[in-house]
Amino acid sequence: MKDANVSRHPVNLILLGPPGAGKGTQAKLLMDRFSLVQLSTGDMLRAAVAAGTPAGLEAKAVMERGDLVSDALVVAILRDRMAEPDCAGGVIFDGFPRTLPQADALEKLLAEFGQALDAAIELEVEDEVLVKRIVGRAEEAKAAGQPVRSDDNAESLKVRLMEYYKKTSPLIGYYYAKNKLRKVDGLAEIGRVKSEIDALMEPA
Repeated sequence: MKDANVSRHPVNLILLGPPGAGKGTQAKLLMDRFSLVQLSTGDMLRAAVAAGTPAGLEAKAVMERGDLVSDALVVAILRDRMAEPDCAGGVIFDGFPRTLPQADALEKLLAEFGQALDAAIELEVEDEVLVKRIVGRAEEAKAAGQPVRSDDNAESLKVRLMEYYKKTSPLIGYYYAKNKLRKVDGLAEIGRVKSEIDALMEPA
C-alpha cells in the first residue's frame, strides 16, 4: 500500500499473537499510517450498551445476569459498528475472532459488506523471551514509580499464555489454510516489526 489517501478497497486485518507480543503497539501504528479503525469488542460492547441500541440493550441484559455475551450478539454489535462511515476504509479487529466459530462468523459478516479479510498477521514470539521481556518492563516501570498491571508477572503471564494457546492459537492454522496468514518476528525492535508489516501490506 503506497499511500493511504489514494482510492483503494477497504483493508481488513487481524493481529494474532499472545499477550505482550506487541499487537496494541502495531495496531496503533497501522491506524495512523493507513487510516484504519481499530475495532475492540470490549469497547464496542460498552458503547452499544451506553447508546441503548437494540443489540446493546440485549447485551446489557445478558451481562446483568452474569452470562457471557453470545457470538451472535457480538457479531450483531460488530455489524452495526462496521456500517458506520469511519469504517469504510478498513478495520483492524481487536479481540475478535478468538475461536474458530467466531472466525467463520467474521468471514460471513465481511461478505455481507462485500468485503473479505486481507490478512491475519501473526506476531511470532518465544514464550521464555516474552515472559522475561514483560517481567523486565514491569520491574522497570515499578522502579520508575509508574503504574504496573497486576498480571504483569511471570505466573500470571504463563496463565494468560496457556489460555491463548488453548482458545486462540487454532486460528493460526485456520488462516494458514485460507492463505491469509502472514508471520513477523514479534520480538524484534518495534520499527523493524513495523517495516515487516508494511511489506506485507503492499499487496493490499
